[in-house]
Amino acid sequence: MNLTHLPVINTLSDYITITQKDQLKIIHIQHPKAEAAISLFGGHVISFKPQGEQELIFTSEDAVCDGKTPLRGGIPVCWPWFAKASEPSHGFARTTEWSLVEHRENEDGVMVRIELKPSQETLAIWPHQFEVFLDVEVSEQLTTTMHIKNTDEQAWKFSGALHTYFNIANILDTQITGMGEYYTDKLQSGKICLGGDTLSITSGVDRVYTHPTKQICISDPQNQRTISVENQGDTAAVIWNPWELAQGMLDMKDDSYTNMVCVESTLYAETLEGGHTLLPGESYKLSTKISLKA
Repeated sequence: MNLTHLPVINTLSDYITITQKDQLKIIHIQHPKAEAAISLFGGHVISFKPQGEQELIFTSEDAVCDGKTPLRGGIPVCWPWFAKASEPSHGFARTTEWSLVEHRENEDGVMVRIELKPSQETLAIWPHQFEVFLDVEVSEQLTTTMHIKNTDEQAWKFSGALHTYFNIANILDTQITGMGEYYTDKLQSGKICLGGDTLSITSGVDRVYTHPTKQICISDPQNQRTISVENQGDTAAVIWNPWELAQGMLDMKDDSYTNMVCVESTLYAETLEGGHTLLPGESYKLSTKISLKA
């Protein structure tokens, strides 16, 4: 997604502005350590580029910016459920407007906190009270943390993911390690499989790795880098690339699957009833930290 030359509608600090792209308000961070961008629609990180480096996040050039359609790419916030555990797919967080509540900056980086609030629309889909904040910390690394709190009078169940799309030079040269060996293959009707310790992708992949390590690495040799992904609060790492299915996606170029792969920090559940239980007053954190491996 081209974020250059967008009109500035508000200046928050020396490092942070609010810009406009079509119907989206975008928090644009320009710091000596890194640049980043966050769409308030969906609470959606859409760019992260450490100083002197190429973009780490893939966001489709054909992403629809109408303030209604989920953005293709970036780090979609899937909540209060993941995938098709309920309707709509991936929950309502990624199609709801979030609010900026706090920002801090110093010579080491920038922190932005945004909030997802209950509304008549969310209650009609999922009849529970909640408090959700997303903290986005930008420096040489990007840390995205979702803070979830049950503010209802009864327990509720949830799942979710930080569904990161990574920008890579060529999927055929990319290797992924650290995701573990055991996975559920969604392209084989949920078959439980045992794989190797290195994943090379040569066709469509949709896998739920159930025993990931704390550091997953994406080798991106043509860009001469290895991307490190460290997740917390997760129970699975979902790895996805649509391959030829991209040709049926109106918000993604036919061949752009060659330049992306998703490695997702996921609190996984097949159904909403099988999700994680949060009692009244309890909190939960799900995070992903992205950096270039030294």
